[in-house]
Amino acid sequence: MRISFLLHNGYHYGGTIRTTFTLAEELATRHEVEIVTVFRHRDRPALGLPAGVTLRHLVDLRTDSPGYDGDHPDFHRPAEVFPRGDGRWRQYSALTDTRIGEYLRGVEADVLVATRPGLVVHLARQARRGPVLVGQEHLTLAGHGYRLRRDIGHEYRLLDAVTTVTEVDARAYRRLGLTGVRIESVPNSVPAPTLPPADPAARTVVAAGRLTRVKRYDVLIDAFAEVAADHPDWKLRIYGSGDAIQDVGGELARRIEERGLGGRAFLMGSVTPMEPEWVKGSIAVVTSQRESFGMTIVEAMRSGLAVVSTDCPHGPREIIEDGVDGRLVPVDDVAAVTEALRGLVEDDELRAKTARAALASSERFDPVRIAARHEALWTELVGKGASRRTHARGRAWLHHRVGVGVDAVYALKARAGRLVRGTRGRFRTRFR
Repeated sequence: MRISFLLHNGYHYGGTIRTTFTLAEELATRHEVEIVTVFRHRDRPALGLPAGVTLRHLVDLRTDSPGYDGDHPDFHRPAEVFPRGDGRWRQYSALTDTRIGEYLRGVEADVLVATRPGLVVHLARQARRGPVLVGQEHLTLAGHGYRLRRDIGHEYRLLDAVTTVTEVDARAYRRLGLTGVRIESVPNSVPAPTLPPADPAARTVVAAGRLTRVKRYDVLIDAFAEVAADHPDWKLRIYGSGDAIQDVGGELARRIEERGLGGRAFLMGSVTPMEPEWVKGSIAVVTSQRESFGMTIVEAMRSGLAVVSTDCPHGPREIIEDGVDGRLVPVDDVAAVTEALRGLVEDDELRAKTARAALASSERFDPVRIAARHEALWTELVGKGASRRTHARGRAWLHHRVGVGVDAVYALKARAGRLVRGTRGRFRTRFR
Protein backbone atom coordinates (compact mmCIF):
# COMPACT_ATOMS: atom_id res chain seq x y z
CA MET A 1 0.00 0.00 0.00
CA ARG A 2 0.93 3.64 -0.43
CA ILE A 3 0.22 5.44 2.84
CA SER A 4 0.35 9.19 3.43
CA PHE A 5 0.12 10.75 6.92
CA LEU A 6 -0.89 14.41 7.32
CA LEU A 7 0.70 15.95 10.43
CA HIS A 8 0.56 19.42 11.96
CA ASN A 9 4.32 19.89 12.46
CA GLY A 10 6.62 16.90 12.17
CA TYR A 11 9.67 19.01 13.02
CA HIS A 12 8.49 19.65 16.58
CA TYR A 13 8.16 17.08 19.34
CA GLY A 14 5.13 15.65 21.16
CA GLY A 15 3.08 12.51 21.67
CA THR A 16 1.24 12.60 18.34
CA ILE A 17 4.45 13.20 16.40
CA ARG A 18 6.29 10.45 18.25
CA THR A 19 3.58 7.83 17.80
CA THR A 20 3.08 8.78 14.12
CA PHE A 21 6.81 8.45 13.46
CA THR A 22 6.90 5.08 15.24
CA LEU A 23 3.94 3.73 13.27
CA ALA A 24 5.22 5.09 9.95
CA GLU A 25 8.65 3.56 10.46
CA GLU A 26 7.20 0.12 11.14
CA LEU A 27 4.82 0.32 8.17
CA ALA A 28 7.69 1.43 5.92
CA THR A 29 9.23 -2.04 6.23
CA ARG A 30 6.38 -3.33 4.03
CA HIS A 31 4.75 -0.31 2.38
CA GLU A 32 5.51 3.00 0.68
CA VAL A 33 5.05 5.58 3.43
CA GLU A 34 5.29 9.37 3.52
CA ILE A 35 4.61 11.94 6.21
CA VAL A 36 3.41 15.33 5.02
CA THR A 37 3.81 18.02 7.66
CA VAL A 38 1.84 21.23 7.21
CA PHE A 39 4.55 23.32 8.87
CA ARG A 40 8.33 23.19 8.97
CA HIS A 41 10.13 25.51 11.37
CA ARG A 42 13.58 23.89 11.60
CA ASP A 43 16.06 22.08 9.38
CA ARG A 44 15.79 18.63 11.00
CA PRO A 45 12.97 16.88 12.87
CA ALA A 46 13.42 17.12 16.63
CA LEU A 47 12.72 13.39 16.93
CA GLY A 48 14.83 12.37 13.93
CA LEU A 49 13.60 11.06 10.60
CA PRO A 50 11.87 7.65 10.70
CA ALA A 51 13.81 5.05 8.71
CA GLY A 52 12.40 4.37 5.25
CA VAL A 53 9.87 7.22 5.45
CA THR A 54 9.70 10.29 3.18
CA LEU A 55 9.07 13.57 5.03
CA ARG A 56 7.95 16.69 3.17
CA HIS A 57 6.40 19.98 4.21
CA LEU A 58 3.74 22.32 2.80
CA VAL A 59 4.56 25.65 4.50
CA ASP A 60 8.12 26.71 5.34
CA LEU A 61 8.48 28.85 8.47
CA ARG A 62 12.30 28.94 8.48
CA THR A 63 13.16 32.63 8.13
CA ASP A 64 16.58 31.84 6.66
CA SER A 65 15.19 29.45 4.04
CA PRO A 66 14.88 30.43 0.36
CA GLY A 67 11.39 28.90 0.49
CA TYR A 68 10.24 30.96 3.50
CA ASP A 69 6.45 31.42 3.31
CA GLY A 70 5.95 33.93 6.10
CA ASP A 71 5.89 36.81 3.62
CA HIS A 72 3.29 35.23 1.35
CA PRO A 73 0.14 37.45 1.32
CA ASP A 74 -2.16 34.46 1.90
CA PHE A 75 -0.16 33.52 5.00
CA HIS A 76 -1.77 36.49 6.77
CA ARG A 77 -5.33 35.78 5.65
CA PRO A 78 -7.45 33.57 7.94
CA ALA A 79 -8.13 29.95 7.08
CA GLU A 80 -11.62 29.14 5.86
CA VAL A 81 -11.37 25.41 5.21
CA PHE A 82 -9.42 24.45 8.32
CA PRO A 83 -12.07 24.55 11.09
CA ARG A 84 -12.14 27.40 13.57
CA GLY A 85 -13.02 25.01 16.38
CA ASP A 86 -9.54 23.46 16.33
CA GLY A 87 -7.29 25.13 18.90
CA ARG A 88 -4.57 25.54 16.28
CA TRP A 89 -6.80 27.51 13.90
CA ARG A 90 -4.90 30.80 14.30
CA GLN A 91 -1.74 29.09 13.03
CA TYR A 92 -3.53 28.18 9.81
CA SER A 93 -4.31 30.52 6.94
CA ALA A 94 -5.59 30.88 3.41
CA LEU A 95 -2.14 29.68 2.38
CA THR A 96 -2.45 26.44 4.35
CA ASP A 97 -5.95 25.97 2.92
CA THR A 98 -4.46 26.16 -0.56
CA ARG A 99 -1.37 24.06 0.10
CA ILE A 100 -3.28 21.30 1.89
CA GLY A 101 -5.86 21.32 -0.90
CA GLU A 102 -3.14 20.97 -3.54
CA TYR A 103 -1.59 18.10 -1.59
CA LEU A 104 -4.93 16.30 -1.27
CA ARG A 105 -5.70 16.69 -4.96
CA GLY A 106 -2.30 15.52 -6.13
CA VAL A 107 -1.31 12.82 -3.67
CA GLU A 108 -1.05 9.30 -5.02
CA ALA A 109 -1.92 7.08 -2.09
CA ASP A 110 -4.16 4.18 -1.21
CA VAL A 111 -4.68 5.48 2.33
CA LEU A 112 -4.69 9.07 3.61
CA VAL A 113 -4.38 9.47 7.39
CA ALA A 114 -4.90 12.79 9.19
CA THR A 115 -3.64 12.99 12.76
CA ARG A 116 -5.54 15.81 14.48
CA PRO A 117 -9.26 16.75 14.28
CA GLY A 118 -8.72 20.00 12.39
CA LEU A 119 -6.74 18.19 9.73
CA VAL A 120 -9.27 15.36 9.62
CA VAL A 121 -12.07 17.87 8.99
CA HIS A 122 -9.92 19.52 6.33
CA LEU A 123 -9.27 16.10 4.79
CA ALA A 124 -13.00 15.38 4.58
CA ARG A 125 -13.73 18.78 3.03
CA GLN A 126 -11.11 18.75 0.28
CA ALA A 127 -9.92 15.20 -0.42
CA ARG A 128 -10.66 13.77 -3.84
CA ARG A 129 -12.49 10.52 -4.27
CA GLY A 130 -10.46 7.35 -4.37
CA PRO A 131 -8.06 7.00 -1.43
CA VAL A 132 -9.33 5.55 1.82
CA LEU A 133 -9.67 8.43 4.30
CA VAL A 134 -8.78 7.77 7.93
CA GLY A 135 -9.05 10.14 10.87
CA GLN A 136 -6.89 9.43 13.90
CA GLU A 137 -7.93 10.77 17.31
CA HIS A 138 -4.88 11.13 19.54
CA LEU A 139 -6.76 13.07 22.23
CA THR A 140 -10.42 12.50 23.18
CA LEU A 141 -13.75 13.51 21.69
CA ALA A 142 -14.96 14.90 25.01
CA GLY A 143 -11.88 17.09 25.28
CA HIS A 144 -12.80 19.13 22.20
CA GLY A 145 -14.98 22.22 22.29
CA TYR A 146 -18.56 22.34 21.06
CA ARG A 147 -17.70 23.94 17.72
CA LEU A 148 -15.13 21.29 16.82
CA ARG A 149 -17.39 18.46 18.00
CA ARG A 150 -20.08 19.85 15.72
CA ASP A 151 -17.67 19.80 12.79
CA ILE A 152 -16.65 16.25 13.70
CA GLY A 153 -20.27 15.14 13.78
CA HIS A 154 -20.88 16.55 10.30
CA GLU A 155 -17.66 16.02 8.39
CA TYR A 156 -16.44 12.73 9.79
CA ARG A 157 -19.38 11.11 7.99
CA LEU A 158 -17.31 11.47 4.82
CA LEU A 159 -14.49 9.32 6.19
CA ASP A 160 -13.95 5.61 5.80
CA ALA A 161 -12.60 5.04 9.31
CA VAL A 162 -11.83 6.72 12.61
CA THR A 163 -9.32 5.25 15.05
CA THR A 164 -9.05 6.23 18.70
CA VAL A 165 -6.36 5.29 21.21
CA THR A 166 -8.83 3.92 23.79
CA GLU A 167 -11.98 1.84 23.61
CA VAL A 168 -13.76 4.33 25.88
CA ASP A 169 -13.23 7.05 23.29
CA ALA A 170 -14.23 4.71 20.46
CA ARG A 171 -17.58 4.22 22.21
CA ALA A 172 -17.99 8.00 22.42
CA TYR A 173 -17.39 8.28 18.66
CA ARG A 174 -19.84 5.47 17.93
CA ARG A 175 -22.53 7.40 19.80
CA LEU A 176 -22.21 10.14 17.13
CA GLY A 177 -23.97 7.82 14.70
CA LEU A 178 -21.44 8.11 11.87
CA THR A 179 -23.25 5.61 9.67
CA GLY A 180 -20.95 3.50 7.53
CA VAL A 181 -17.74 4.80 9.17
CA ARG A 182 -15.56 2.14 10.79
CA ILE A 183 -14.63 3.18 14.32
CA GLU A 184 -11.89 1.15 15.97
CA SER A 185 -9.67 1.63 19.00
CA VAL A 186 -5.98 1.06 18.32
CA PRO A 187 -3.61 2.15 21.11
CA ASN A 188 -0.37 4.01 20.60
CA SER A 189 2.77 1.94 20.22
CA VAL A 190 6.05 2.13 22.11
CA PRO A 191 9.21 0.58 20.63
CA ALA A 192 11.04 -2.22 22.38
CA PRO A 193 13.62 -0.89 24.86
CA THR A 194 17.21 -0.66 23.72
CA LEU A 195 18.53 -0.88 27.30
CA PRO A 196 18.24 -3.68 29.88
CA PRO A 197 15.15 -3.45 32.12
CA ALA A 198 15.21 -1.35 35.25
CA ASP A 199 16.66 -2.84 38.42
CA PRO A 200 13.81 -3.50 40.91
CA ALA A 201 16.30 -2.81 43.69
CA ALA A 202 16.72 0.84 42.63
CA ARG A 203 15.46 3.26 45.27
CA THR A 204 14.06 5.84 42.86
CA VAL A 205 10.52 6.86 41.89
CA VAL A 206 10.19 8.39 38.40
CA ALA A 207 7.45 10.56 36.87
CA ALA A 208 7.42 12.27 33.47
CA GLY A 209 5.16 14.67 31.58
CA ARG A 210 4.42 18.34 31.15
CA LEU A 211 4.46 20.39 34.34
CA THR A 212 0.80 21.36 34.20
CA ARG A 213 -1.78 21.35 36.97
CA VAL A 214 -3.79 18.57 35.39
CA LYS A 215 -0.85 16.21 36.05
CA ARG A 216 -1.20 16.85 39.81
CA TYR A 217 2.47 16.47 40.65
CA ASP A 218 1.62 18.19 43.93
CA VAL A 219 -0.27 15.02 44.88
CA LEU A 220 2.78 12.94 44.00
CA ILE A 221 5.11 15.14 46.05
CA ASP A 222 2.80 14.99 49.09
CA ALA A 223 2.44 11.21 48.79
CA PHE A 224 6.18 10.72 48.35
CA ALA A 225 6.86 12.90 51.40
CA GLU A 226 4.77 10.54 53.54
CA VAL A 227 6.66 7.48 52.28
CA ALA A 228 10.10 9.14 52.36
CA ALA A 229 9.63 10.01 56.03
CA ASP A 230 10.02 6.29 56.76
CA HIS A 231 12.34 5.50 53.84
CA PRO A 232 14.88 8.34 53.56
CA ASP A 233 17.03 6.35 51.09
CA TRP A 234 14.37 6.71 48.35
CA LYS A 235 14.43 9.55 45.81
CA LEU A 236 11.86 11.12 43.48
CA ARG A 237 12.68 12.43 40.00
CA ILE A 238 10.10 14.40 37.98
CA TYR A 239 10.93 14.97 34.30
CA GLY A 240 9.29 17.60 32.11
CA SER A 241 8.90 21.30 31.49
CA GLY A 242 5.89 23.52 31.85
CA ASP A 243 4.14 26.75 30.96
CA ALA A 244 6.04 29.79 32.17
CA ILE A 245 2.73 31.66 32.57
CA GLN A 246 1.44 29.11 35.08
CA ASP A 247 4.88 28.61 36.68
CA VAL A 248 3.87 25.14 37.84
CA GLY A 249 7.55 24.24 38.08
CA GLY A 250 8.11 27.06 40.56
CA GLU A 251 5.14 25.94 42.63
CA LEU A 252 6.43 22.38 42.70
CA ALA A 253 9.93 23.50 43.69
CA ARG A 254 8.46 25.43 46.63
CA ARG A 255 6.35 22.43 47.62
CA ILE A 256 9.42 20.19 47.62
CA GLU A 257 11.16 22.56 50.02
CA GLU A 258 8.08 22.95 52.22
CA ARG A 259 7.80 19.17 52.56
CA GLY A 260 11.45 18.90 53.54
CA LEU A 261 12.42 16.93 50.45
CA GLY A 262 15.47 18.93 49.45
CA GLY A 263 18.12 16.51 48.17
CA ARG A 264 15.54 13.72 47.77
CA ALA A 265 13.01 15.08 45.24
CA PHE A 266 14.21 16.67 42.02
CA LEU A 267 12.69 18.53 39.06
CA MET A 268 14.86 17.20 36.25
CA GLY A 269 13.59 19.27 33.31
CA SER A 270 12.83 17.84 29.87
CA VAL A 271 14.95 14.92 28.68
CA THR A 272 14.79 13.19 25.28
CA PRO A 273 14.89 10.25 25.02
CA MET A 274 13.42 9.22 28.38
CA GLU A 275 14.36 5.54 28.29
CA PRO A 276 17.79 5.99 29.98
CA GLU A 277 15.98 7.88 32.75
CA TRP A 278 13.18 5.35 33.23
CA VAL A 279 15.64 2.53 33.89
CA LYS A 280 17.24 4.50 36.74
CA GLY A 281 14.10 3.94 38.76
CA SER A 282 12.04 0.97 39.91
CA ILE A 283 8.62 2.63 40.34
CA ALA A 284 6.82 5.09 38.05
CA VAL A 285 3.91 7.20 39.26
CA VAL A 286 1.21 8.98 37.23
CA THR A 287 -1.11 11.28 39.20
CA SER A 288 -3.03 12.91 36.32
CA GLN A 289 -6.64 14.04 36.57
CA ARG A 290 -7.10 12.94 32.96
CA GLU A 291 -5.15 11.30 30.15
CA SER A 292 -6.08 10.75 26.52
CA PHE A 293 -4.07 7.52 26.60
CA GLY A 294 -1.08 7.27 28.93
CA MET A 295 2.09 7.00 26.87
CA THR A 296 4.31 7.46 29.92
CA ILE A 297 2.63 4.47 31.58
CA VAL A 298 3.47 2.22 28.64
CA GLU A 299 7.00 3.63 28.36
CA ALA A 300 7.66 2.91 32.03
CA MET A 301 6.21 -0.60 31.80
CA ARG A 302 8.28 -1.37 28.70
CA SER A 303 11.35 -0.34 30.69
CA GLY A 304 10.43 -2.76 33.47
CA LEU A 305 9.02 -0.43 36.13
CA ALA A 306 6.08 -1.09 38.41
CA VAL A 307 3.54 1.70 37.87
CA VAL A 308 1.12 3.45 40.19
CA SER A 309 -1.47 5.48 38.24
CA THR A 310 -4.66 7.33 38.92
CA ASP A 311 -7.69 5.62 37.44
CA CYS A 312 -8.44 8.68 35.33
CA PRO A 313 -10.17 8.92 31.96
CA HIS A 314 -9.36 7.49 29.46
CA GLY A 315 -6.34 5.26 29.18
CA PRO A 316 -4.87 3.89 32.42
CA ARG A 317 -7.56 1.25 33.02
CA GLU A 318 -6.98 -0.10 29.48
CA ILE A 319 -3.23 -0.36 30.13
CA ILE A 320 -2.88 -1.49 33.76
CA GLU A 321 -4.48 -4.55 35.37
CA ASP A 322 -4.79 -3.40 38.96
CA GLY A 323 -2.83 -5.54 41.38
CA VAL A 324 -1.11 -7.49 38.60
CA ASP A 325 1.15 -5.26 36.49
CA GLY A 326 0.54 -2.02 38.38
CA ARG A 327 -1.80 -0.18 40.72
CA LEU A 328 -4.81 2.02 39.94
CA VAL A 329 -5.87 4.59 42.54
CA PRO A 330 -8.59 7.28 42.71
CA VAL A 331 -7.91 10.70 41.21
CA ASP A 332 -6.72 13.51 43.54
CA ASP A 333 -6.37 11.12 46.48
CA VAL A 334 -3.05 11.64 48.27
CA ALA A 335 -3.77 8.89 50.80
CA ALA A 336 -4.47 6.33 48.05
CA VAL A 337 -1.28 7.22 46.15
CA THR A 338 0.66 7.04 49.42
CA GLU A 339 -0.71 3.59 50.24
CA ALA A 340 -0.03 2.15 46.77
CA LEU A 341 3.46 3.67 46.66
CA ARG A 342 4.28 2.48 50.17
CA GLY A 343 3.18 -1.05 49.30
CA LEU A 344 5.71 -1.24 46.46
CA VAL A 345 8.49 0.56 48.35
CA GLU A 346 8.25 -1.72 51.39
CA ASP A 347 7.88 -5.04 49.55
CA ASP A 348 10.88 -5.84 47.36
CA GLU A 349 9.36 -9.10 46.10
CA LEU A 350 6.06 -7.44 45.16
CA ARG A 351 7.88 -4.62 43.37
CA ALA A 352 9.97 -7.08 41.33
CA LYS A 353 6.96 -9.29 40.55
CA THR A 354 4.89 -6.30 39.42
CA ALA A 355 7.73 -5.03 37.26
CA ARG A 356 8.09 -8.41 35.55
CA ALA A 357 4.36 -8.52 34.84
CA ALA A 358 4.47 -4.95 33.48
CA LEU A 359 7.34 -5.84 31.16
CA ALA A 360 5.46 -8.85 29.80
CA SER A 361 2.04 -7.21 29.39
CA SER A 362 3.45 -4.09 27.73
CA GLU A 363 4.62 -6.16 24.76
CA ARG A 364 1.10 -5.81 23.34
CA PHE A 365 2.01 -2.18 22.58
CA ASP A 366 4.97 -3.14 20.41
CA PRO A 367 4.99 -1.29 17.05
CA VAL A 368 4.85 -4.56 15.11
CA ARG A 369 1.59 -5.54 16.78
CA ILE A 370 0.01 -2.09 16.62
CA ALA A 371 0.99 -1.55 12.97
CA ALA A 372 -0.57 -4.91 12.10
CA ARG A 373 -3.91 -3.75 13.51
CA HIS A 374 -3.88 -0.57 11.43
CA GLU A 375 -2.72 -2.56 8.43
CA ALA A 376 -5.57 -5.07 8.71
CA LEU A 377 -8.18 -2.30 8.89
CA TRP A 378 -6.75 -0.31 5.99
CA THR A 379 -6.26 -3.38 3.80
CA GLU A 380 -9.90 -4.30 4.28
CA LEU A 381 -11.08 -0.79 3.40
CA VAL A 382 -8.80 -0.54 0.36
CA GLY A 383 -10.20 -3.87 -0.81
CA LYS A 384 -13.72 -2.47 -0.68
CA GLY A 385 -12.81 0.31 -3.12
CA ALA A 386 -13.48 4.05 -3.16
CA SER A 387 -15.13 5.68 -0.20
CA ARG A 388 -18.66 6.97 0.04
CA ARG A 389 -17.73 10.65 -0.28
CA THR A 390 -20.00 12.53 -2.65
CA HIS A 391 -20.22 16.21 -1.78
CA ALA A 392 -17.11 17.40 0.06
CA ARG A 393 -15.79 19.19 -3.01
CA GLY A 394 -19.25 20.58 -3.64
CA ARG A 395 -18.83 22.69 -0.52
CA ALA A 396 -15.41 23.82 -1.73
CA TRP A 397 -16.95 24.79 -5.11
CA LEU A 398 -19.75 26.74 -3.41
CA HIS A 399 -17.20 28.68 -1.37
CA HIS A 400 -15.09 29.41 -4.43
CA ARG A 401 -17.92 30.49 -6.71
CA VAL A 402 -20.16 32.51 -4.41
CA GLY A 403 -17.89 33.38 -1.48
CA VAL A 404 -19.80 31.42 1.12
CA GLY A 405 -17.54 30.27 3.97
CA VAL A 406 -17.53 26.65 5.02
CA ASP A 407 -19.14 27.47 8.36
CA ALA A 408 -21.90 29.31 6.51
CA VAL A 409 -22.48 26.19 4.44
CA TYR A 410 -22.87 24.35 7.73
CA ALA A 411 -25.57 26.82 8.68
CA LEU A 412 -27.34 26.17 5.39
CA LYS A 413 -27.06 22.45 5.99
CA ALA A 414 -28.42 22.72 9.52
CA ARG A 415 -31.23 25.23 8.82
CA ALA A 416 -32.19 24.25 5.28
CA GLY A 417 -31.22 20.63 4.93
CA ARG A 418 -33.78 20.10 2.22
CA LEU A 419 -32.23 22.83 0.06
CA VAL A 420 -28.67 21.46 0.49
CA ARG A 421 -29.80 17.95 -0.28
CA GLY A 422 -31.48 19.27 -3.39
CA THR A 423 -28.24 20.85 -4.67
CA ARG A 424 -26.00 17.90 -3.88
CA GLY A 425 -26.67 16.26 -7.21
CA ARG A 426 -25.36 19.29 -9.09
CA PHE A 427 -22.17 19.29 -7.00
CA ARG A 428 -21.69 15.62 -7.66
CA THR A 429 -22.14 16.06 -11.43
CA ARG A 430 -19.73 18.98 -11.58
CA PHE A 431 -16.93 17.19 -9.71
CA ARG A 432 -17.02 13.66 -11.06
